[in-house]
Amino acid sequence: MNVLEVRLGELSYPIYIGSELLGDSAVLTPHVGTGGALIVTNETVAPLYLQRVKHSLKDIRHDVVILPDGEAHKTTTTLELIYDALIAGRFSRDVTIIALGGGVIGDMAGFAAATYQRGVRYIQIPTTLLALVDSSVGGKTAVNHRLGKNMIGAFHQPACVIADTSALQTLPDRELRCGIAETIKYGLIRDPEFFAWMETNLGGLLARDEDLLAQAINRACQNKAEVVAVDEREQGERALLNFGHTFGHAIETGLGHGEWLHGEAVAAGMCMAADLSVRLGRLRQDQIGRITRLISAAGLPLRAPRSIPPERMLELMALDKKVLAGQVRLILLDDIGSATITADFDADALRDTLSACREVA
Repeated sequence: MNVLEVRLGELSYPIYIGSELLGDSAVLTPHVGTGGALIVTNETVAPLYLQRVKHSLKDIRHDVVILPDGEAHKTTTTLELIYDALIAGRFSRDVTIIALGGGVIGDMAGFAAATYQRGVRYIQIPTTLLALVDSSVGGKTAVNHRLGKNMIGAFHQPACVIADTSALQTLPDRELRCGIAETIKYGLIRDPEFFAWMETNLGGLLARDEDLLAQAINRACQNKAEVVAVDEREQGERALLNFGHTFGHAIETGLGHGEWLHGEAVAAGMCMAADLSVRLGRLRQDQIGRITRLISAAGLPLRAPRSIPPERMLELMALDKKVLAGQVRLILLDDIGSATITADFDADALRDTLSACREVA
């Protein structure tokens, strides 16, 4: 087991990365408060891992709420089910909420923890690669609104993150590829050596080599932890972690949440951001070739769906959380491993990107 630290002063917490951690009571129980626990999971994950987590809690009082699976259920209506379980179970401010699942479960359970009785403790136990390398770390919590993704949320740091790499062996291939998209992102925005490592080792990652997966998770989490430590509330550098997301969130909202998986939309969004970076003279053409080759080799989309016209994409991008003073801000690449957030870009170049980077009919 490897242990990383997210350094946030009094809000600091460990990330435990290793195999077979889900049933390890010595890892989980020290982070559970005195008021018992509510395990929040979903219909897909519960049959696989719920009993192992329950067993690791030993004699600690706990209840369970099992939510429907999928991005389409990341809503305030589903969130009410968590509050119902907390109130019905008479849990007070010393409860610990345990998020057992992918990014949707982590985001909803975390938001419930941020808001129940004005804030309670929670633990992230991610079971997808995307959640392991991204959404479980950093304290971003949210639910979707019909007009935009993650528009209702809060920053609320977990007590710990327990990243069990063995859980990835049951992950569907499509979900694995989505996690690889978010892993590639770290190489593109700040870690060129990691991007090159991904180029060399992608085949092993897709084959679920546990040693390679553990290395990728460690490197990605280290990158995320370093960024969060200097910018918890996304006032500066942390915004770079949203590379590709302004385009990607527009795709998700335009199609309807859940039609494309988050990692698929982000993969296409990263390609669109790279295309715009080339059009603006920031990024060399040969570099976008490396980017699209790696994303394509991972089995991820390179273009937005043709069903969303460019003008609709622009409308949806204007709802992005990074919009400031009415201006869309985008994360663009200056090099592989170097990114900038800016509102200073040619609007016609953006329209050209949105037109060019669409699926062929």
